[in-house]
Formats: sequence, structure tokens, C-alpha cells
Amino acid sequence: MRVAIVHYWLVSMRGGEKVLEALCQLFPEADIFTHVYDPGLESETIHKHKIVTTFINSLPRARRYYKHYLPLMPLALEQIDLRGYDLVISSESGPAKGIIPPAGAVHICYCHSPMRYVWNMFHDYRKQAGWFRHLMMPPLCHYLRIWDATASMRVDRFIANSATVAARIEKYYRRDAEVIHPPVNVELFESVPAGEVEDYYLMAGELVAYKRPELAVEAFNALGRRLIVIGGGEMLAEVRKLAGPW
Repeated sequence: MRVAIVHYWLVSMRGGEKVLEALCQLFPEADIFTHVYDPGLESETIHKHKIVTTFINSLPRARRYYKHYLPLMPLALEQIDLRGYDLVISSESGPAKGIIPPAGAVHICYCHSPMRYVWNMFHDYRKQAGWFRHLMMPPLCHYLRIWDATASMRVDRFIANSATVAARIEKYYRRDAEVIHPPVNVELFESVPAGEVEDYYLMAGELVAYKRPELAVEAFNALGRRLIVIGGGEMLAEVRKLAGPW
């Protein structure tokens, strides 16, 4: 059985890429298709696979500004030639499921979330955008919603990473989804011995808009409680400015 895995972009090792690693272990001979690939930021497990990029990868400074090319990604996906594959697995929170699967292939979409910036968090992203992006988002996202809803019909079976995401899939695509939670390496965690609890709270994760890290910082400022933040991302500077003296 020939297997193709379509992942939105490979420019970091976050939760989506951990799921991709698990898929790579399940299907060690699978080929990976993606929009943008930065070899220096991916794991050895992913490196071992054949990785094919769309034309987005050749555009100027794509590894850094890949999100600016979002309107071109539907066109790029539909140019991927998947003839000869028996199973296609799309791993999606950005555009990935919109490939044209072969007529005889099974297409399964593991959905981390329907694209937040065009669906459930559209108004949040637009509110935070600069004036030009604020102006362009309505027509561009209108086009992307139409394409995304159409692309959902190319999926034979949806899998969601949580009940919340399954509800979004039903809401926006009118499709049922089975919930299979993402893999977690529990061996990395150690219990804290009793009596060693310190007087602070901890928040760890990527500091990006849809996770709303500023809400946590503002809440702890208001409470006068100490919060330690671990992580980087596009909102790091903003979160640092909000941080109180605790």
C-alpha cells in the first residue's frame, strides 16, 4: 500500500508535527507533501521520509512569511499529483485536505482544527491585524471559506483531535468526526514530590494569537499573582510588555 501524508507546513516542531511523527512511525514508507519545509527545524523521524514541497516553498522568504501566501495554498494543493497512492492522510490546521485524491484512494483527514483565521477566530485575527490586512481579510477569507467547505467533500473520513474540534467540523463542514486524541509521551513527565510546591503558576506553550496568552498575563496582573511563562512565538514581545513586576 502506497501512503501519502499531506501536512500544512514544516517550519517548527509543535503539536501538529508530533502527530506527524506518530503517523511517520505508523507508515514508515509514506511520502510527505507540504507547502514549506525547513529541514533545520524538524525531527529525525520526519527527515527520514521523502518530503515533497509545493511551489509555495520557492516563493521569496517562504520559510518565514509562509502565512502571507495562504491565498495561494489552495492552488498549490490541487497541483500535487497523488496518482498511484492508495491512502492519503491529510494533517490539517492550515490548508492540507484540499488535495485532489485519486479516485481509488481513501482520504482520511486528521484535523487539529478547521482553519481558525477563516472560521471560529476570524474576527479576533482581523481585530489584531494591521490596516492593510484588516482591509483584505474579508474578501480573501470569503474565498477561502468557499474553497475550504468544498475541499471537505474530498475527505472520506474525518478524525478530530478533541471533542471541541469534532464540534467545529460538524458546525462548519457538516461532517461527523471520530475523536482520536494526539499522542503524548508521558515518560517525559515526572511527579513533583510533596512539599516542593513553590509560590508561582506556570504557563508553557507557543505564544501565538489563537492561544490568547495575553489573557493569562492580564489575569495574573489583576490578581497580583506570580506567573512564569515558558515559550516563544509571534506574541513574545507583546506578552513581555504586559508582564507585571511579580
